[in-house]
Amino acid sequence: MAEKKSTRIAYGEALAKLGAVDDKVLVCDADLAHATMTAFFADQYPDRFYNFGIAEGNMMTSSAALAQSGYTVFASTFAVFGAGRAFEQIRNAICYSKANVKIGCSHAGPSCGEDGGSHQAVEDIGLMRGLPNMTVLVPADAAEMEKAVFAAAKFQGPVYIRTGRLPTDICTDESTPFEIGKANVLRDGKDVAIIACGIMVPQAIIAADKLAEKGISARVIDMHTIKPLDVEAVKAAAKECGAVVTAEEHSIINGLGSAVAEVLADGMNAPFERVGIMDRFGQSGKPQKLFEAYGLTDKEIVEASERVIARKA
Repeated sequence: MAEKKSTRIAYGEALAKLGAVDDKVLVCDADLAHATMTAFFADQYPDRFYNFGIAEGNMMTSSAALAQSGYTVFASTFAVFGAGRAFEQIRNAICYSKANVKIGCSHAGPSCGEDGGSHQAVEDIGLMRGLPNMTVLVPADAAEMEKAVFAAAKFQGPVYIRTGRLPTDICTDESTPFEIGKANVLRDGKDVAIIACGIMVPQAIIAADKLAEKGISARVIDMHTIKPLDVEAVKAAAKECGAVVTAEEHSIINGLGSAVAEVLADGMNAPFERVGIMDRFGQSGKPQKLFEAYGLTDKEIVEASERVIARKA
């Protein structure tokens, strides 16, 4: 995993590629095109790009109207402004009407670093996951992001795509499949299953390597779709590995960990722990320092894995 690339850059590049093959694709932004990277699309297709300024609610309702006119619309901003400030418009204009709008939100979680707690959305997955008709994608890396953008464009209905600012390890490749609602097993294992999303997937792989040095076989599951969750992959992990750990750059409340817990609570007898943000806001700092402060490293995944293995019946 030597190569690093930001998923927000991959998102912008994928939109530009998509625009070349589908003239029904429109892109909207809220005065952040050079941060969300929709500027790539704007530069190539200015007649299909709309800048709404600092008016996220207006952007979402207008995106819904454009979608109802037969377009596939990608609306982008920071996660705290999209999932947060424009929540009502997403709920009522997009999800309620099943509008064909794809919401690409960047700068989520502590990985956006110095922007600080006011801009580090740690609850966006939970907000979007709770909406009827919404599909939620959290790609693991830049390679998977491109596939997610094209899959979202083909999918009929609302989709939330979480992107990141920080260049992160690329842990998938062109041969790695991507199907909405279908998890990918990146490493097989029998002692513990580590289910991760987003930038925590590379951390899960590093953790699996360290566990292997201790004689522990860890399965690594890339759960790129939080909703609809791959329930069968979770059940198989619990049954075959007997212990489960989740890892996410998001609050442990109502994110990936909660979604997996809901499946495990339905009759799956497997020890379980969540690695994520422990009900705290973010803060300003260097991303790596924040990862350490918030327990978002391979170290925490290894420790959680060892604890759940020790609790096996």
